[in-house]
Amino acid sequence: MPHRSNDDLRRLHFINALFAHATGHDLYLADQIKAAIAFSLAELEANTAAHPELARTYDTAFNAAAADLLAKFFSHLPKRGFFHWDASLSLASATPLFTRAEIMAGLRSLAPFRDSTLLVTNLRPALLPASHRATPRRQRDYEEALAFIRDLTAARTVRSANLQLLFL
Repeated sequence: MPHRSNDDLRRLHFINALFAHATGHDLYLADQIKAAIAFSLAELEANTAAHPELARTYDTAFNAAAADLLAKFFSHLPKRGFFHWDASLSLASATPLFTRAEIMAGLRSLAPFRDSTLLVTNLRPALLPASHRATPRRQRDYEEALAFIRDLTAARTVRSANLQLLFL
Protein backbone atom coordinates (compact mmCIF):
# COMPACT_ATOMS: atom_id res chain seq x y z
CA MET A 1 0.00 0.00 0.00
CA PRO A 2 1.52 3.36 -1.00
CA HIS A 3 2.31 5.91 1.68
CA ARG A 4 -0.05 8.89 1.70
CA SER A 5 1.02 12.40 2.62
CA ASN A 6 -0.78 14.31 5.35
CA ASP A 7 -2.28 16.64 2.73
CA ASP A 8 -3.54 13.67 0.71
CA LEU A 9 -5.18 12.13 3.79
CA ARG A 10 -6.71 15.47 4.73
CA ARG A 11 -8.20 15.82 1.25
CA LEU A 12 -9.49 12.24 1.35
CA HIS A 13 -11.29 12.78 4.65
CA PHE A 14 -12.56 16.14 3.42
CA ILE A 15 -14.10 14.49 0.32
CA ASN A 16 -15.45 11.63 2.44
CA ALA A 17 -17.23 14.09 4.73
CA LEU A 18 -18.42 16.36 1.91
CA PHE A 19 -19.82 13.55 -0.23
CA ALA A 20 -20.94 11.23 2.60
CA HIS A 21 -24.51 11.21 1.25
CA ALA A 22 -23.18 9.80 -2.04
CA THR A 23 -20.42 7.52 -0.74
CA GLY A 24 -22.00 6.24 2.45
CA HIS A 25 -18.67 7.03 4.18
CA ASP A 26 -16.89 4.51 1.94
CA LEU A 27 -13.25 5.68 1.73
CA TYR A 28 -12.72 3.80 -1.54
CA LEU A 29 -15.48 5.79 -3.25
CA ALA A 30 -14.26 9.00 -1.63
CA ASP A 31 -10.78 8.24 -2.97
CA GLN A 32 -12.26 7.84 -6.46
CA ILE A 33 -13.91 11.28 -6.21
CA LYS A 34 -10.68 12.79 -4.85
CA ALA A 35 -8.72 11.23 -7.72
CA ALA A 36 -11.16 12.65 -10.27
CA ILE A 37 -10.82 16.14 -8.79
CA ALA A 38 -7.02 15.79 -8.66
CA PHE A 39 -7.02 14.63 -12.30
CA SER A 40 -8.87 17.80 -13.30
CA LEU A 41 -6.14 19.79 -11.52
CA ALA A 42 -3.21 17.72 -12.81
CA GLU A 43 -1.35 20.65 -14.36
CA LEU A 44 -1.61 22.71 -11.16
CA GLU A 45 -0.53 19.65 -9.15
CA ALA A 46 2.56 19.26 -11.33
CA ASN A 47 3.41 22.92 -10.80
CA THR A 48 2.92 22.44 -7.05
CA ALA A 49 5.34 19.49 -7.05
CA ALA A 50 7.94 21.67 -8.77
CA HIS A 51 7.20 24.72 -6.60
CA PRO A 52 6.06 23.75 -3.06
CA GLU A 53 5.13 27.36 -2.29
CA LEU A 54 2.08 26.88 -4.56
CA ALA A 55 0.55 24.31 -2.17
CA ARG A 56 -1.95 26.84 -0.84
CA THR A 57 -3.03 27.64 -4.42
CA TYR A 58 -3.60 23.95 -5.07
CA ASP A 59 -5.65 23.58 -1.87
CA THR A 60 -7.82 26.53 -2.87
CA ALA A 61 -8.34 25.13 -6.37
CA PHE A 62 -9.07 21.66 -4.96
CA ASN A 63 -11.69 23.07 -2.55
CA ALA A 64 -13.28 25.14 -5.33
CA ALA A 65 -13.44 22.10 -7.63
CA ALA A 66 -15.00 20.01 -4.85
CA ALA A 67 -17.57 22.75 -4.16
CA ASP A 68 -18.44 22.96 -7.87
CA LEU A 69 -18.83 19.18 -8.07
CA LEU A 70 -21.07 19.21 -5.00
CA ALA A 71 -23.20 22.00 -6.50
CA LYS A 72 -23.59 19.99 -9.72
CA PHE A 73 -24.55 16.91 -7.75
CA PHE A 74 -27.20 18.76 -5.75
CA SER A 75 -28.60 20.49 -8.83
CA HIS A 76 -29.87 17.08 -10.01
CA LEU A 77 -31.75 16.47 -6.76
CA PRO A 78 -35.00 18.45 -6.98
CA LYS A 79 -35.96 17.94 -3.33
CA ARG A 80 -32.61 19.04 -1.90
CA GLY A 81 -31.40 22.62 -1.67
CA PHE A 82 -27.83 23.82 -2.00
CA PHE A 83 -26.25 27.24 -1.48
CA HIS A 84 -22.56 28.11 -1.72
CA TRP A 85 -21.02 31.29 -0.32
CA ASP A 86 -17.39 32.10 -1.02
CA ALA A 87 -16.26 34.54 1.68
CA SER A 88 -13.22 35.64 -0.30
CA LEU A 89 -15.12 37.12 -3.25
CA SER A 90 -14.28 40.65 -2.12
CA LEU A 91 -12.42 42.38 0.67
CA ALA A 92 -15.67 43.23 2.46
CA SER A 93 -17.33 39.82 2.04
CA ALA A 94 -16.27 38.48 5.43
CA THR A 95 -17.32 41.57 7.40
CA PRO A 96 -20.31 40.99 9.71
CA LEU A 97 -22.72 43.09 7.63
CA PHE A 98 -21.96 41.34 4.34
CA THR A 99 -21.73 37.95 6.05
CA ARG A 100 -25.24 38.41 7.43
CA ALA A 101 -26.59 39.51 4.05
CA GLU A 102 -25.03 36.56 2.20
CA ILE A 103 -26.09 33.95 4.77
CA MET A 104 -29.64 35.35 4.89
CA ALA A 105 -29.81 35.22 1.07
CA GLY A 106 -28.69 31.61 1.23
CA LEU A 107 -31.19 30.71 3.93
CA ARG A 108 -34.00 32.33 1.92
CA SER A 109 -33.11 30.25 -1.12
CA LEU A 110 -32.97 27.08 1.02
CA ALA A 111 -36.25 27.74 2.89
CA PRO A 112 -38.49 25.72 0.52
CA PHE A 113 -36.39 22.56 0.98
CA ARG A 114 -36.71 20.06 3.81
CA ASP A 115 -33.11 18.86 3.24
CA SER A 116 -30.43 21.32 2.25
CA THR A 117 -26.75 22.18 2.47
CA LEU A 118 -25.20 25.58 3.10
CA LEU A 119 -21.53 25.59 2.09
CA VAL A 120 -19.26 28.40 3.29
CA THR A 121 -15.82 28.48 1.72
CA ASN A 122 -12.70 30.57 2.27
CA LEU A 123 -13.86 32.21 5.49
CA ARG A 124 -10.58 31.42 7.24
CA PRO A 125 -8.36 32.80 4.44
CA ALA A 126 -10.58 35.89 4.22
CA LEU A 127 -10.16 36.70 7.91
CA LEU A 128 -6.75 35.12 8.53
CA PRO A 129 -4.82 35.70 5.29
CA ALA A 130 -1.60 33.73 4.89
CA SER A 131 0.25 36.93 4.03
CA HIS A 132 -0.54 38.41 7.46
CA ARG A 133 0.26 37.30 10.96
CA ALA A 134 -2.53 35.49 12.80
CA THR A 135 -2.92 38.03 15.57
CA PRO A 136 -5.22 37.37 18.52
CA ARG A 137 -7.65 39.93 17.11
CA ARG A 138 -7.82 38.24 13.70
CA GLN A 139 -8.21 34.86 15.39
CA ARG A 140 -11.03 36.28 17.55
CA ASP A 141 -12.73 37.80 14.48
CA TYR A 142 -12.60 34.40 12.77
CA GLU A 143 -14.06 32.59 15.79
CA GLU A 144 -16.79 35.23 16.12
CA ALA A 145 -17.66 34.89 12.42
CA LEU A 146 -18.01 31.12 12.78
CA ALA A 147 -20.22 31.51 15.85
CA PHE A 148 -22.26 34.24 14.15
CA ILE A 149 -22.95 32.09 11.08
CA ARG A 150 -23.87 29.07 13.22
CA ASP A 151 -26.19 31.13 15.44
CA LEU A 152 -27.82 32.93 12.50
CA THR A 153 -28.37 29.66 10.67
CA ALA A 154 -29.87 28.01 13.76
CA ALA A 155 -32.14 30.99 14.45
CA ARG A 156 -33.40 31.35 10.86
CA THR A 157 -33.94 27.68 10.01
CA VAL A 158 -37.26 25.92 10.63
CA ARG A 159 -36.97 23.14 13.22
CA SER A 160 -38.36 20.55 10.82
CA ALA A 161 -35.65 21.33 8.22
CA ASN A 162 -32.51 19.25 7.93
CA LEU A 163 -29.80 21.80 7.09
CA GLN A 164 -26.16 20.85 6.88
CA LEU A 165 -23.78 23.75 7.45
CA LEU A 166 -20.33 23.09 6.03
CA PHE A 167 -17.23 25.28 6.38
CA LEU A 168 -14.26 24.84 4.02
